Amino acid sequence: MKLIKYNLDGINSVGILEEQRIIPLNLNKYISSLQDIINSKIPVDTATSMRTNESINANSVDILAPIDHQEVWAAGVTYKRSQTARMKESISSASCYDLVYKADRPELFLKATPNRVSGPGQPVRIRIDSRWNVPEAELTCVINNRGKLVGYTIGNDMSSRDIEGENPLYLPQAKVYKQCASLGPCITLADALPPRDKIEITLKIEREGVLVFDGATKLAQLTRSFESLLEYLIREQDFPNGVFLMTGTGIIPNNDFTLVTGDMVHISINGIGSLTNPVVQG
Repeated sequence: MKLIKYNLDGINSVGILEEQRIIPLNLNKYISSLQDIINSKIPVDTATSMRTNESINANSVDILAPIDHQEVWAAGVTYKRSQTARMKESISSASCYDLVYKADRPELFLKATPNRVSGPGQPVRIRIDSRWNVPEAELTCVINNRGKLVGYTIGNDMSSRDIEGENPLYLPQAKVYKQCASLGPCITLADALPPRDKIEITLKIEREGVLVFDGATKLAQLTRSFESLLEYLIREQDFPNGVFLMTGTGIIPNNDFTLVTGDMVHISINGIGSLTNPVVQG
């Protein structure tokens, strides 16, 4: 089952996405948001019980980021490609990234609060004080308020590589700012996702209608398990609304590539869908 948050005639609603149709859900005072469904005991049963007999064309509504009040966290250096890129961008800190890649404890950081998250079709931002910016296509875990992995969505972890490369202590500035992340287009509940060894993540970047980057990776190349990342994330933590966890990227453009205003970023993951965002600056 795929759950989706959308806006129709100025009203935010939640539905079940089936092909290109949305089945609206009859929310109530007890289950009044997508977050409430995710945090319910059995989300698929909760959503099923709230189905209506209506059907809406998904192309006739504005699809929103599938987030309410949750924080967004991210994991870094979880793919070999990411380790290599981080070591190249920061010669002085190369050993630091190598140690993180090999360590039992993963790199985890707060990526965004809901007001910093864009949905499908909404802009993502590159910083005005950065010269080297890239998107990071990441399968993103959806975790409920009891620390259980209940679903997945697509995430774009925007990154200013020159700022991070100058000094690892600048990571929050390289990663956390307005419109620094996007999520969507839906949440695929855990049982509906294809087997992990069958999942492919693709990233395409268009500039003035021309494809300027095209890359792909397989989830099987992720060196850490979701369960391990989640265990470290919730250790000594409390997420009363639930949390999203971006799991790292295995697709990184070459060092001579940077995003510019007007680029279109397309991320696709089989079993979830596609997330597209335009790039803005200033």
